[in-house]
Order: sequence, then C-alpha cells, then structure tokens
Amino acid sequence: MNKTVNINLANTLFHIDDDAYNKLRRYLESIRRSFAGTKGSDEIIADIEARIAELFLEKMENERQVITHKEVDQVIEVMGQPEDYMVDEDIFEDEPKKSYAQPTGRAKKLYRDIDHKYIGGVCAGLEHYLGIDALWIRLIFILLAVFTSGFGLIAYILLWILVPEAATTSQKLDMRGEPVNISNIERKVKEGFDDVAEKVKNVDYDKVGDRVKSSSKTFFDTIGDIILFLFKVFGKFIGILLIIIGASTLVGLFFGLFTVGMFDAVHVPGIDFYEIVNTSGAPVWVVSILLFFAVGIPFFFLLYLGLKILVNNLKSIGNIAKFALLGLWLISVGTLIVLGIRQAAEFSYTGSVNDRAELTLEIPSDTLVITMKDGDMDYSRDDIHFGRMTFGYDENDNRILMSDEVDIKVRKSNTDSISINIRKDADGSSTPAARDRARNIEYAYTVDGNEIVLDKYLTTETLNKARNQEVTVTIYVPESMTVYFDGSTSRYIGRGIDNDQGFYRSGMAGQHWLMDVDGELQCLDCPDSEEDDEEGNGKIIINEDGIDIDIKDNADSFEMKINEDGIKVKAKEQSNN
Repeated sequence: MNKTVNINLANTLFHIDDDAYNKLRRYLESIRRSFAGTKGSDEIIADIEARIAELFLEKMENERQVITHKEVDQVIEVMGQPEDYMVDEDIFEDEPKKSYAQPTGRAKKLYRDIDHKYIGGVCAGLEHYLGIDALWIRLIFILLAVFTSGFGLIAYILLWILVPEAATTSQKLDMRGEPVNISNIERKVKEGFDDVAEKVKNVDYDKVGDRVKSSSKTFFDTIGDIILFLFKVFGKFIGILLIIIGASTLVGLFFGLFTVGMFDAVHVPGIDFYEIVNTSGAPVWVVSILLFFAVGIPFFFLLYLGLKILVNNLKSIGNIAKFALLGLWLISVGTLIVLGIRQAAEFSYTGSVNDRAELTLEIPSDTLVITMKDGDMDYSRDDIHFGRMTFGYDENDNRILMSDEVDIKVRKSNTDSISINIRKDADGSSTPAARDRARNIEYAYTVDGNEIVLDKYLTTETLNKARNQEVTVTIYVPESMTVYFDGSTSRYIGRGIDNDQGFYRSGMAGQHWLMDVDGELQCLDCPDSEEDDEEGNGKIIINEDGIDIDIKDNADSFEMKINEDGIKVKAKEQSNN
C-alpha cells in the first residue's frame, strides 16, 4: 500500500504516489538549481512546471487517477534533464558520454504571434503554421477585403477571436513546432531577454520606426480590445441563452418521460391514440425513452456548450462520456428511424372490398329520397381525433373506432332497377392486409318506403387501428327517376356527380333531380337563371366565349366583358324621357 500526496502544479491539482512525488520533487529542485542566477529563471521554471502539468493531464484518463513512477519517468524523458542533474561526464574520459535525444517532427499548433504583430498577430501566427512569409499573408487578406466585399476583413476578425495568442513559452514553442522541453524553454526565455536588451541598446537607431510601430500597435490594440470586449459580452449572452434552452428542454423531456411515457401519470389528449395508430410493436414507454435520448442528448451538449462559454475553467466530461452519449444517440435515432419505416409501411397499400345489392322501393315510380341516420343517438364519442377518426362506444359500451369518412354518389343504372354498392377502403402494409382491414369495416343502411337511410359513421374494432378507413356509397338509379338529397346529406355528397347546374357536392342537397338518358341529373326545382336576371338588374355569364358581366339599373347602364381579346368595360347614362 502506497501513500498518495496532493500537489498543486501550475494551478492544477494532482494526486501522486509518494515515491513518484519524491522523484518529481528532486527533479524540479535540480531544475531550480540549474537555473539559479540565470536571467528569467522564474519564468523558465514556471513554463517548465506548466508543461509538466500539461503532460500529466494528457496521460490521465480521469481526474481521480494517481500519478505513478511510470508517468513521471515519461514526463522526464520528454522534458530532458537539467545540466546540474547529470553527472559531469568530462572527468570520466574512458566512459562514453550519455546523449539525450530530442523528439523531432512535432506538429505545429496555430496561435497568434503577439511578439511580431501589427494588429492581432494572426498573419504572424499563420506564417509559422503555413511556412509562408507573413507579408504575403497580409497582402492576401487585403486583396480579399477589397475584391470580395469585405470577406477578408471578416475572416481576419474571426481568426483574431477564435485563435488563441501564444502567451507562454510552451505555446510559442508549439507555434513553431519545436519540442517543449527544458533546453528549448530555457533558450526561448533567454532569447526574449536578449531581444529586450537589444531593443534597449538600439533605441536611438530605431527611434522613429519604433514610435510608428508602437503607435500603430497601440491604436489597433485599443480597437482590438473594444471588439474583443463586445464579442465577449455577446458570447456570454449566447452562453446564457444556450443554457436556458438546453436546461428547459431537458426538464420538459424528463418530466414527459416519467409521467406520460413511463407511468401515464398525466393524461394528455392524444396519448390514447398511440396504441391505435402504432403498428411497430414498440410500447409507448420504449418510444418515450428513445425520444428522450434522441432529443435530449443534443440539448445536453447545447447546455454544456453554454456552460463552457460562461465558465472558463469548466472541466471536460471526458472522452468516455462523450463517445458513450454519441453512441446512445446514434442507437436511439437509428431505432426511431426503423420504427418510423415500419409505421410508414402500414400506409403503403390500399385495399378495397365491395358489397352490392338491389333495392326494392315501396312505390318504384315515386321519388327516391336519400337521407342520413342520426348516428349521434346510437354512439357516444370521445373528443380525441386522428383526422376524421375518433373513439366511440357502441350500444354495449364497447370501445370502437368510428369515422364520418362516408361519400355518397349517384350513377345511372344499366337496368330498370335500383341498386346500391358499398365500397370499403383501408390501408395496410400489403394489399391482402389492407383488404382484410377494409373487410372488417362495419357500415349499414336501411330502406324505409322510398327512402334510403344511410349511416353517418363507419365503425371498426380498435385492433384494426386507424388506417384511413372510408366508405363510398354509390346508388344506381334508372333513367327518368327523381332523386332528392335530404339536407342531412350535404356534407356527405361525393365529388363528380354530373348535374346540369354545375353544383358541387353540398349544393345539390335540398333539390329534386331527374336522371336523364346521359346519366346527368337535371334539377327540377332550381331557380331559373333567366328569371333571376329579369328580376335583378344585371347578369353574369361565364362560357367558352369568356366572362360577360352586365349590371343595369334605372339610372345608368354598366357592362363589362372579359374574353380572349381582353377586358371591355362600358358605362352609359340613360336619359329620362
């Protein structure tokens, strides 16, 4: 059993094994001794500690992991040894000198080079990353800004905001693709001090140039600070908005999952119809869980993004959690897609069955009256609807599905008798399945004297599901027979009934119609259009010649014609004699 120690390295807390801690402590002490009395020693040691902390974080799988000898040795191998930590090999001439190979081929990272900036250091940073002189990059941005309506300026501002600046020595080495170890950190810090000393030494020679450059930097720095401040404020607002949206959505989904979906604790209108519409076989609670993950996981990451914007030091949830949530989301979405495809397949085919019978009227030569039965007296209905389908209860209080999807049509009979055809339609995953569902539709009618009484509703058992069930009633009447549509049929009269008045559906109710030899219904008691014209003061005629509108009164005459020649309007004052 080994004791663990908590250490704070570069403002980061680590749990480290006691033996590994002692080794790391000796290593850091040797570094301090090695750089004692060196210019910038404090900055060098701080950068080295920051780099060590960064390496430890890369090797840790979670925040509770304990640093051991293995991790310390790997870090020392990357960082290298300070000079005072090595044995002075010059006094052992017979022994070969130890060499510490530096890793090569390190990938560059994109940073803004603030040491060589003119505005934001974007072009200087791209010079290191792309290997192209900063002058050419600056010219490209200028040309893009001039010839692309400001695109170059927008791109520069976005890079200024999104790309971090190389502030620490480790970041400057990463920017150049150099290994971040002790020797390079020491060299970089010393170069910084040498540059400062050189500038001070040559201040008289570079006085004019330095003033111009520093003035331009001061101006652009001020503008940059203002822009960054505005974007930070806007970013904080976006972060708060993302948190509100993500949190409220997750709370709503969670509440819905454990009430409606899991335990049906809250009765929501429409949930009852799930079992009627659903044919995928998945229970409502399974679909609720899948929807919770499919919708909730993206909004969780939206919430997490908002927290990352507001909290600078917010710890990551870890790669394991991220990939687990991504996998769960993909599984949920994929399962919902499969269930959706299975559901859509139930509406792929339409099947029909027909029931035809001849009718015997009490007085065959009398008028045939078509009316609807008051179905509200026979059934009680729920207020839940799926299209025109709803729940109902029959006379035995059994729950059924009912719909008023009933159409009435009248056609000329080829015989001297009256017949009726009841066509029942329904959807299914195949034609045989659709026909079976259509065959299970219940629909009735009665003949009372010369009156055909049709049911207002078709019904079917709930196990047949809601699959666009509908009924079409076609009544065949012989030539010269009169048909009367009762007012109760106005919403049930179907399309395509030929009549001499050109009435559409409900307009035929309440009138007597005579079946002619061509199968067209002639209205027997419709108002005469010519009489209407005489009683009124004008007329509107629409035919193949166009539209003729004629409006007259005692005072003046107004006439307008619309045809292929255009529009003609004529107004004439009448004289009073």
